[in-house]
Amino acid sequence: MVKTTLSTKGQIVLPAEFRKKDGIEPGQEFDIERIERGEYRLVLRESAQNQGFVDWLLACPDKEYFESIASESTDTLGATES
Repeated sequence: MVKTTLSTKGQIVLPAEFRKKDGIEPGQEFDIERIERGEYRLVLRESAQNQGFVDWLLACPDKEYFESIASESTDTLGATES
């Protein structure tokens, strides 16, 4: 067991050895469940599969890489011809 302290802002520090061992990085989210008075359960939330993908695409040095394609309006999809 490792000791940690609640800050005046209500924050609890997850010890570095746990963060390193589990690959936890700043910004990752957790769920916390109150089991009973004085007992809590902290669970790391699963990150989105494509987290960071949009940032990666926006960082592409060749901004002309993606070309828009012509397509029909969605207003005409599913419409029957008279």
